[in-house]
Amino acid sequence: QVYLTESGGGLVQAGGSLRLSCRASIDISRINNINWYRQAPGNQRELVATITTGGSTTYADPVKGRFTISRDNAQKRVYLQMNSLQPEDTAVYYCHSRIYGGVWGQGTQVTVSS
Repeated sequence: QVYLTESGGGLVQAGGSLRLSCRASIDISRINNINWYRQAPGNQRELVATITTGGSTTYADPVKGRFTISRDNAQKRVYLQMNSLQPEDTAVYYCHSRIYGGVWGQGTQVTVSS
């Protein structure tokens, strides 16, 4: 069984930065794509960023140029560096993989104050 555990959320002022971490219970080199999603109150969960085994990355338009996804296979971690945060980035952020039919972490709250 695979577990994903997020950390690093918190309260930050607009313009600030946070780095989220997603730790996997298995060797992440076995996982093709690892994604970060977010869900704001009243909204659907949306894909924020994806990183492949080879290190290719894709981003949702609202976060391009501000967020960076990276992976450290030795640490079994995927990171989401978030810069120039805005109040509209406020959401619960989830780590996800499609391995074994789909695995989600428990989420970490990010709150950006204006």
